[in-house]
Amino acid sequence: MSISWDDFEKIDIRTGTILSAMPFERAIKPAYQLEIDFGTLGIKRSSAQITHHYTIDALVGRQVIAVVNFPPKQIANFFSECLVLGIYDTNRQVVLLKPDMKVENGAQIG
Repeated sequence: MSISWDDFEKIDIRTGTILSAMPFERAIKPAYQLEIDFGTLGIKRSSAQITHHYTIDALVGRQVIAVVNFPPKQIANFFSECLVLGIYDTNRQVVLLKPDMKVENGAQIG
């Protein structure tokens, strides 16, 4: 299915830096609860099923790319405020998308 350019422009995709990560014990599938700094957009939280390839220590300080204009989604007792983007590997495990050099938090994808 094709989308229009106008549809794409509605998606707000930004860079952010993970400030903290912790196991999401109440999630059905293994996941982390993340706090991500998006600069002038502030700090947003996200639930991410990325436990296969990433440890908590490896996540803190890592820049990621996320959709920041979805409405909050309740997952168990947690409200996810953004969607961290990644690519599925051959085992359907998520590999995070990231800038290939450090950029400003909140920078918009274009």
